[in-house]
Amino acid sequence: MSFVHIQNLRKSYGDILAVDDFSLSINKGEIFALVGPDGAGKTTIMRTLCHLIKPDQGTLHVGRYEVAKQFEQIKDILGYMPQTFSLYGDLSIRENLRFYGGVFGVTGERFEQRCEQLYNFSNLKAFAGRRAQFLSGGMKQKLALSCALIHDPQFLALDEPTTGVDPLSRQQFWELLFELRDQGVTILVSTPYMDEVAHSDRACFIFKGKVLAQGTPEQLVKMFQGLVYYYDKVATPDVLEKLNELPGLIVRRFGGGLHFYTDSDEQLSQYRQQLLQAGFDTNNFQPIEPDLEDCFIQMMGGESE
Repeated sequence: MSFVHIQNLRKSYGDILAVDDFSLSINKGEIFALVGPDGAGKTTIMRTLCHLIKPDQGTLHVGRYEVAKQFEQIKDILGYMPQTFSLYGDLSIRENLRFYGGVFGVTGERFEQRCEQLYNFSNLKAFAGRRAQFLSGGMKQKLALSCALIHDPQFLALDEPTTGVDPLSRQQFWELLFELRDQGVTILVSTPYMDEVAHSDRACFIFKGKVLAQGTPEQLVKMFQGLVYYYDKVATPDVLEKLNELPGLIVRRFGGGLHFYTDSDEQLSQYRQQLLQAGFDTNNFQPIEPDLEDCFIQMMGGESE
């Protein structure tokens, strides 16, 4: 049964349509990833769900409450972590926790108990007196998560919580999310990282404010149509632009190489002449299995046409 439900959400900023007829449902006690590039509408969805901005149309529910009409009840079960670090740099870890505890009425003995639980959960106790501005990126994110959890919410909305954080801290942060999920907390997390999508229970690909696809990571990978080839050299932007003009072919850079995507079951060999003219050795293409990133790029490429 869904714990968070968004139906036909639409939001514009002047002439810019940020979210267009967006719907999703999140089950209680699952991690749901919202995936898309910058400008896809992820933050707008988060802020609308947290009643920070009003939608142009659509309905949103958290638990049995409607966001637009019953947000006072939702506040007690919602924890929100914005994309940028928003805590007080001149306050210590403990002082930030006390401040946010006071906002939610968590004081006295209840605060002390909750504070100890969060220290154990985040391993921040040894740094409790350190000012937030002097924390590492990973520790800042752990503190921000702890402040969002101070009132023991049932639902967490996390807007790109690990962007700019080192790989080890990202891994530790996700271990905390797994622990929260095991405790029954429902989590919506936006992320640009496909490895984090693989950690989620379900995910939604979003582009230009629209849903491209939803499902488990395994289901999303199976939605890929066609074939993927890897080429271990890169090409100039002009060459890539010309190749991407060919019908049924998408080419994207992956690290020090290129991924070539063909529609349906069309072989790359049908583009042999154009590839040779572009300077590619057609003997060096390697067929590979598509992953989540390949699937998203293919869907995003289709929407860009």
